[in-house]
Amino acid sequence: MDSLGALRRTHDCNSLGLDNLNQEVVLMGWVLRRRDHGGVIFIDLRDRWGITQIVFNPEINPEPHAKAHQLRSEWVLAVRGKVEARPGDMANPKLKTGAIEILVNELRILNASRTPPFPLDEDSDVSDNIRLQYRYLDLRRPEIGANLVMRHKVMQGVRNFLCDNGFLEIETPMLTRSTPEGARDYLVPSRVNAGKFFALPQSPQLFKQLLMVAGMDRYFQIVKCFRDEDLRADRQPEFTQIDLELSFISEEDIMAIAEGMVKKIFKETRSIELTPPFPRMTYQEAMSRYGNDKPDTRFGMELVDLTETLRGCGFKVFNAIIEEGGVVKAINAKGCGNFSRKDLDDLTAFVAAFGAKGMAWIKVKEDEWQSPITKFFNENEIAAMRDALGAEPGDLILFGADKLAPVNQQLSELRLELGRRLGLLDSNVFNFLWVTDFPLVEFDAERKRYAAVHHPFTAPLEQDLDLLETEPLKVRSRAYDLVLNGSEIGGGSIRIHSPQMQARLLNLLGIGAEEAEEKFGFLLRALDFGAPPHGGMAFGLDRLMMLLTGSSSIRDVIAFPKTQKATCPLTDAPSSVERKQLTELHLRPDWKEA
Repeated sequence: MDSLGALRRTHDCNSLGLDNLNQEVVLMGWVLRRRDHGGVIFIDLRDRWGITQIVFNPEINPEPHAKAHQLRSEWVLAVRGKVEARPGDMANPKLKTGAIEILVNELRILNASRTPPFPLDEDSDVSDNIRLQYRYLDLRRPEIGANLVMRHKVMQGVRNFLCDNGFLEIETPMLTRSTPEGARDYLVPSRVNAGKFFALPQSPQLFKQLLMVAGMDRYFQIVKCFRDEDLRADRQPEFTQIDLELSFISEEDIMAIAEGMVKKIFKETRSIELTPPFPRMTYQEAMSRYGNDKPDTRFGMELVDLTETLRGCGFKVFNAIIEEGGVVKAINAKGCGNFSRKDLDDLTAFVAAFGAKGMAWIKVKEDEWQSPITKFFNENEIAAMRDALGAEPGDLILFGADKLAPVNQQLSELRLELGRRLGLLDSNVFNFLWVTDFPLVEFDAERKRYAAVHHPFTAPLEQDLDLLETEPLKVRSRAYDLVLNGSEIGGGSIRIHSPQMQARLLNLLGIGAEEAEEKFGFLLRALDFGAPPHGGMAFGLDRLMMLLTGSSSIRDVIAFPKTQKATCPLTDAPSSVERKQLTELHLRPDWKEA
């Protein structure tokens, strides 16, 4: 293979145009495509920046042309040549450099390449495992590489915005103590402290609160976090947060900062002009109207509660559920009255996966409501349903009947499935929404005690404090989530800064003084030393990038992601280790699960 010698790159493969005509330039990159047109060889040369066509003409420069015969896909080249205009009918308007080409007078082959396991010049149908096994090749594909470029721009935009707004970028420890109040921790055995373990942080929550006690009143960090949990398309065992914490602020201040940061990101990366303030909705309203706490508001089809409308109706299934304290809700699938019986059977099977025992439906016709259940409703009930649902001829009404929680889940998932089938989920539309006033606690039936919905350091709404000990499930928190197109991209809360209030909440959660000292003693002691009012939030950078780029999985916006089984096909991690290493860590090499 040739060496670079004194050859130095003068331009990237996206920076040349007609202004550079007749200039001698040096380009370096990979062979994307090779075409032999009756002696003249054309190569599409690709680097990180783009693509430029280079030309080997045997009549003008026979030596590099002879050498070019051996070039194949993904070989690494350096070329020196003159910029020429392409003939008018040969220009490529799809390329930034499509009006020019480089007539090569010197070729150096810097490295050869084996035939790639999948084509890199097209969006080929390749399994995720193969893509991840050869991730360094996958990242050469323009659409995947562009995601990392955009990720860089987002991170730079975040840093610039927050620094301009008085934030300090401060790192927090990667090796900390386990605080088992969320997902499973990733544990790291200590060699020098036998039988003891560090935990990788699920978030920097406790440390950023300590920074507020320390007087660092505006902190941020773009930080790696770790959770040992079951994975989905939008989850990874290690993920990245944009983490913020501020002192002497209210919810309004934090929301304004978050909106300003998001506005800057969308303007600089997608040239989209967002117009804060974003809409707001309480948790209760979101659950009532959409059945979940991160509603996709790009389309309607909201859930409508028909419980009181149908109480005492002639349809025994609905009436029995209502009498037992359940609910009847419905959605109006506008214009779907032409769905076939197979379509309805498919939707019934879909909601069955979420625990539904069936799905009642009504097709709204010009002169009748068509369904096996219509005969059980009187004219007043039909009129009331028509008004509540805004039903018109051509619509399809779909019902859910059960306890409130399963009905909300089933109709929420059904609504989103219909949105997908009907093409209502436009990836070029970005609907932001703040969801506020979450419940402070929920009852954990398995452990028979209350558990924090957010985390144990979230402050309750002051107007609900009188209910804390008597009706804790009615207490709302000062927590807030930022939702984008049905995905939570950020969340946070105002924190508890009073030691007395923190003790009240821990007591409600069944965490006694001894347990509290063991888990959070260092934070509780810090609150005794003049902790300021403070709050913050964290953005899921990977999830935000997935939505910004229109990707279907966060794996497409992470340089080296894991699979859904938390493995890395590229490095074959996790892997076995030598017995000696286990012995040094005071672990039993012969340990097996019982």
